[in-house]
Amino acid sequence: MPVGFETIPDVAQPTPSKIVFLVMDGLGGLPHPETGRSELESAHTPNLHALARSSSLGLSTPVGAGITPGSGPGHLALFGYDPVKYLIGRGVLEAIGSDFDLQPADVAARGNFCTVDSKGLITDRRAGRIPSAAAAALCGEMDGFAERGVQCLVRPVKEHRFILVLRGAGLDDGLTEMDPQRLGAPPLPLTATRPEAKLAAQVAAAFVERARSLLRDRQPANMLLLRGWSRYPNLPSMAEVYRLRPAAIAIYPMYRGLAKLVGMKTLPAGETLQDELGALEQSWDQHDFFFLHYKPTDAAGEDGDFAAKVRALEQVDQALPRLLALKPDVLVITGDHSTPATLAAHSWHPVPVLLHSRWCRPFDADGFTERACARGELGRLPATDIMPLALAHALKLTKYGA
Repeated sequence: MPVGFETIPDVAQPTPSKIVFLVMDGLGGLPHPETGRSELESAHTPNLHALARSSSLGLSTPVGAGITPGSGPGHLALFGYDPVKYLIGRGVLEAIGSDFDLQPADVAARGNFCTVDSKGLITDRRAGRIPSAAAAALCGEMDGFAERGVQCLVRPVKEHRFILVLRGAGLDDGLTEMDPQRLGAPPLPLTATRPEAKLAAQVAAAFVERARSLLRDRQPANMLLLRGWSRYPNLPSMAEVYRLRPAAIAIYPMYRGLAKLVGMKTLPAGETLQDELGALEQSWDQHDFFFLHYKPTDAAGEDGDFAAKVRALEQVDQALPRLLALKPDVLVITGDHSTPATLAAHSWHPVPVLLHSRWCRPFDADGFTERACARGELGRLPATDIMPLALAHALKLTKYGA
């Protein structure tokens, strides 16, 4: 468990100071083979570079050396929660973030529509990121299936994403995942990982076979993948641990769900970064901690689109003056994990971290890049250390011990 959870409740104090965590999903990258420069090094980001010169920089490890984190563990670590102890399945995060009325006995899974070829091999794990309206229509056709007294509830989330909720007696979330996380492979079979999950596995497998038949002639969404099986967890709230009044501004339901689980109030986020900044401005006086989530960096990285990730970084840079105009006492800019476009997937590489406050020891960095962060004052640190550092810089922690 991060040391903060053992000591911070004893030293945390409420103050008027404001903390903002700007999380650029999948921020870290790798050099392009033709230029030798990462996405951060390739982007034109004068505002980020100027801020870096008066900030503390470092590189964070979300879970552990060599471990590639999912978005859930990556964000939990940023909020100071041990991502190993508090492992939460993606299904619950998507369901809660979509405002689904998840019951304690429900078992939820995150679903992706995908594309398979005539041999049943996956050619696109996201079905071309089909429009949300098209996905919602397919979800409507799949919803309402029942097997062995268990309901299969299907709800759209965004683009190719949906949730499947199993509702009935005798269910357990110990199920394997269908997504092989690579192209050219078939969806993996669903099986129980422990005896008490046998019923859930049988129901889920029957649902998949029904969906396979229904989707067979649909393009590009002619199959589905299920993962992140989980039930409603019980986490200590940020208000209890840190004595904060936290709020979250996130467009995608999964991140709103994660924020709700740790006790953040979720604010209307709109559809764009400018909408999110508007929500931040409107709620500035009501909260002292803001989690602001930005997805396009991760989406471009997962698509293997180096140029699109560069553009996504530049979009944040152009919007940064609007955020800085609010004069947060502490601003943290980082990511939940790295998603290098050259890898087209999440990776184990450490994540750039920028922490700005009046109490920093700036090293006059040459910019906000992976290389500059590797030379920064913060060094290499566990992502769980970022939250205590932000609290300290906001003067929200008193002295520990005599």
